[in-house]
Amino acid sequence: MPKINKQLPRGAGVLLPVSSLPSPYGIGTLGRDAFAFVDFLLAAGQTYWQVLPVGPTSFGDSPYQSFSAFAGNPYFIDLDTLVEEGLLEKREVSGYSWGTSPDDVDYERLFRFRFPILRKAFHRSRHQGTEAYRRFCETQKSWLDDYSLFMSLKEQFNNQEWLRWPEELRLRQPEAIARWEAELTEERAFWSFCQYKFFEQWNRVKAYANEKGVQIIGDIPIYVALDSADVWVHGGLFQLDELRRPISVAGVPPDAFSTTGQLWGNPLYDWDAMERTDFAWWKERMAHSAKLYDVIRVDHFIGVVRYYAIPYGSETAATGEWREGPGAKLIKAIDSAVGQSKVIAEDLGVVVPQVRKVLKQAGYPSMKIIQFGFDSDARNEHLPHNYTQNMVVYGGTHDNETLAGRYNNMKPADARYAMKYLQVRKRSDIPKAVVLAGYASVANTVLFQMQDLLFLPNSARMNFPSTLGGNWRWRLCREQLKDELASWLKELTELYGR
Repeated sequence: MPKINKQLPRGAGVLLPVSSLPSPYGIGTLGRDAFAFVDFLLAAGQTYWQVLPVGPTSFGDSPYQSFSAFAGNPYFIDLDTLVEEGLLEKREVSGYSWGTSPDDVDYERLFRFRFPILRKAFHRSRHQGTEAYRRFCETQKSWLDDYSLFMSLKEQFNNQEWLRWPEELRLRQPEAIARWEAELTEERAFWSFCQYKFFEQWNRVKAYANEKGVQIIGDIPIYVALDSADVWVHGGLFQLDELRRPISVAGVPPDAFSTTGQLWGNPLYDWDAMERTDFAWWKERMAHSAKLYDVIRVDHFIGVVRYYAIPYGSETAATGEWREGPGAKLIKAIDSAVGQSKVIAEDLGVVVPQVRKVLKQAGYPSMKIIQFGFDSDARNEHLPHNYTQNMVVYGGTHDNETLAGRYNNMKPADARYAMKYLQVRKRSDIPKAVVLAGYASVANTVLFQMQDLLFLPNSARMNFPSTLGGNWRWRLCREQLKDELASWLKELTELYGR
């Protein structure tokens, strides 16, 4: 059997979450501005549009803590499209105050107002009798029914996490599940409608992007949220006790960025139980992602090889320990499920020889962050002269400062090294020089956040790790997508063969 080439073709792209698209309704959606952004990418000679996870967000608004590893975010359903379909009236969607600033997401307002307007569309819709809806429910049945019941029960119990539900539901006693399914028939139908509309609109955007030669890079967190349909339904695949409480949770140990580490709190997989099922849940997840995206970035991929386990109830990540993951066994399962889609391994962090060996065997592109490179050491693997072809290079990611913010805050010695390395005279010239260095590098793929291509300060930063509140809020304004920016990026793609 010929060896499959897992490398990405040489190209460039932009990282912009769906939530950050322009929109008059408080958050980016899968409407006209999604199509307009694809047009911008085409004009800019870009090959890739990378998004952050698109699942429904929970408390804290992080796309990496979702109620489901399979569902789409109802906030992303475009309201104007529902108006065009006759499910809403324009005066209804414009009758709400969706926020006070076009470059900010007000999640509290969205939570209060988005679902009442979606319910109006649901009650007017005649989707349930259509062949398209029947086919959707049939193809997504393995997760859709469980997710719709999960969300219905959350509403029923004042949006509390499932661990606080009555014991009969927490433990999923069959009689209780059947009783509540019958009682919540209408609610379950609403949540299924939201998923139907999300995927209908997503598929239109993806088809348009692919038609224009733009591939979509998705992002999936390696772990799922504790308060998710996945853990509630598949508790036996996670490290839970007899009461279904976590035994150990995920995070990363203390490092140069945090003296206490990062306590993520996600339940850890029971890899032995996963292996006994031949990784069926992971195969289903990756096959589902392969239909959503052309390329799948797996966040914290090093957790496949070795993972950090923190006792449940710990106040910091300092009390954890490293344990061995499934390694090549899971990679084999992933490869069997993704078909023609490619995989990017987010391998940032402490990469020990065992991790490097498994990643090399997997053949997936790894990641480098240029802004991590300037510590006056020419051996730093994040510096462009140390790259190899099978890499995806970023100026920075959603967890980092913007390029402009980073180089404004650099230590004097690091700033001098960066200016010397990039051959510029002023700190303010560094961000643009970083973009040029990424494009000129040998790495097959280079991706920059939209904020960094606009050279925005840290007020546009997407996320501060280990903090709650104020994150995931930045949005692009329509007037920022200028023809001059597209022309500059297209010039770079042509100049450097991307």
